[in-house]
Parts: sequence; structure tokens; C-alpha cells
Amino acid sequence: MIQPRLFSQEQTESTSDDYYTPRWVFDALGLHFDLDVASPPGGTHVPCTRYFTQADDGLGQPWEGRVWMNPPFSNTAPWAERWLDHRNGVALLPTSRARWFSAIWEHADAICHPRPGDQMFSFIRDGKVTNIYMPVVLAAIGSDNVRALHSLGRVR
Repeated sequence: MIQPRLFSQEQTESTSDDYYTPRWVFDALGLHFDLDVASPPGGTHVPCTRYFTQADDGLGQPWEGRVWMNPPFSNTAPWAERWLDHRNGVALLPTSRARWFSAIWEHADAICHPRPGDQMFSFIRDGKVTNIYMPVVLAAIGSDNVRALHSLGRVR
């Protein structure tokens, strides 16, 4: 099901949602994705064939193949629901007490808390390593994606 348009205009500047997934995550996963459904502006290092930016409106587009999703954390619910419906990919999500997180917990094939050693998970923002105030998880759906998730830590 295609969702209604989330953003009314193209993104031209960084927002509080623009935290890039660090390259080591993709190096560890060793996967190639068909589509990054919520790519930030200005390119990315996600190993992907296609990218949807805010201008493309990833929620309003058809998703095909294995997807990577690091959605806007300010409005994760519609992205999480769409990812669960798609049933093939890896998602980086904030932990939450929201209904959408309970659905991820119940219906994803695997979930992992990605932490190198005892460090907090760090993102890249404005070219610098930075932390956010909440823990994150990686969720996977699909057997190849679940196998890859094991390279990042303990998986449930």
C-alpha cells in the first residue's frame, strides 16, 4: 500500500532528522540493497542501487527488492509500518514505547542492538561523529538480512 505524501516540499538543508548511518554498519552487514527509502540529501554511502530522498517521497513510491531504511526519527511510525508491510530489508530505528515499535518487536524476523564494544551507537552529522539521546536497534526481515544482522552483535 502506498502511503500519502509525508513531506510537502523538497529538502534543501539539513534537519534534525539528518543523521547518517556510519559506514561500519554496512561493512559489517556485507549486503547490497536495492533501495534506500529515506536517503538524506547530498548522497550517501549506503551500498544501494536506488535512493529515495525527501524530494522523491519514499512513502509515496513503490518499494522493490531489499530495502535499507534509516527513517526520520521525528515521525517513524509510517515508515516502520511500511517497512513491515514490505517484508524484505534492514531498518535502523530508535527504541520507543510507541505502538509501531511493538509491531517491529513482534513481526521483524530479527532485532539487534548495534554497539561496537561498550560504546554508544554513533551517527555521522555534518561530517562529524555524534550521538543521539536514545538507543537504536537494527531490525531485519528476510533470511539473508537476518544472517547479516548477526555480524553486528547479539540478535533476538
